[in-house]
Amino acid sequence: MDTDRIRATTPTRWTWAEFARLPSEGSRRYEVIAGELYVTPGPAPRHQRVVTQLIRLLDPFVRGHGLGEIFPGPIDILFGEGDYLEPDLVFVSAGDAHLVTDRGVEGPPDLIVEIVSPSTAARDRGLKRDRYRLFGVPEYWVVDPHASSVEVWHFADGADACQAFASEETLQWRPRPDGPALAIDVAELVGGR
Repeated sequence: MDTDRIRATTPTRWTWAEFARLPSEGSRRYEVIAGELYVTPGPAPRHQRVVTQLIRLLDPFVRGHGLGEIFPGPIDILFGEGDYLEPDLVFVSAGDAHLVTDRGVEGPPDLIVEIVSPSTAARDRGLKRDRYRLFGVPEYWVVDPHASSVEVWHFADGADACQAFASEETLQWRPRPDGPALAIDVAELVGGR
């Protein structure tokens, strides 16, 4: 089984202290979503290539313009008791730097990116997207290396907007409405090279 969901009988609602005691060795990833523990095997090389490419593209742009920080996973995003997620990459703007603590990011980062695999696609596009929206994440990307596509979700004022980009298209990322934009070639991103 690629992905395991463990229904919590004890504890019925995972606290941060219980979550923090989960083993950190190995490549398994642990997340608590809406009070349930999810265990996912470590990422495949294709997934990691896309993460590496995201860092190569986003980090120099963010640093060069003093926009904030890029954090690759694993990094804990703590939304509140019972919701501790571990996305593949996050951007925290300079204005939200106070959210970054020794425990992780304690509140909604400005951008969350998930690279989907066949075993995580439904959860990344459903439950996790819904939790990110609920907790106030303004922008969420779903990168699908298998379909060579990127979905860019914007959550604002209760309205969802999704724009899908195919491999022959260019995504324009603007972390601040009045700031610079970064052009991202989707084929280059999902190719991971």
